[in-house]
Amino acid sequence: MIMAKVTGSVVSTSKNEKLVGYKFMIVQPIENNKLIDKYFVAVDSVGAGIGEKVLVAMGSAARLATSENAPIDAAIVGIVDEKQGNL
Repeated sequence: MIMAKVTGSVVSTSKNEKLVGYKFMIVQPIENNKLIDKYFVAVDSVGAGIGEKVLVAMGSAARLATSENAPIDAAIVGIVDEKQGNL
């Protein structure tokens, strides 16, 4: 699992039927409290908004974020309200 910041969204007019109703968000990973110059798309399973820090599950664990067992490689599974300590 990684921490990231939601920087935008992706609009998809056609997608896998198991992903209907889910938002696709553009996220930017955070390492050592700094944004990395890398972006990827994650399925939003918790209602995150642009500008929020989130927790992202990757790989096979991401599929468990939805009840549909959909073809997902990255899923937002939590919204970070507060962080304590170093990452």
